[in-house]
Amino acid sequence: MTWRWRYENANGGEVTNRPLPREVFPSQADAESWLGENWRDLLESGVEQVALLEEDRVEYAGMSLRPE
Repeated sequence: MTWRWRYENANGGEVTNRPLPREVFPSQADAESWLGENWRDLLESGVEQVALLEEDRVEYAGMSLRPE
């Protein structure tokens, strides 16, 4: 199985109109570690929230990149 991030705007729509990393990960832990290291760059690129997918199944969605 592979894991990947779907990048979303504030309304939950997928952000596809700009070049963003399209990383694929062998595990959920690897994907989450990568996001922990790169969330600031994604936020600066216009990504407001993310969804984690295992293949086509959504593990979780609507996770904001904004610090609370």
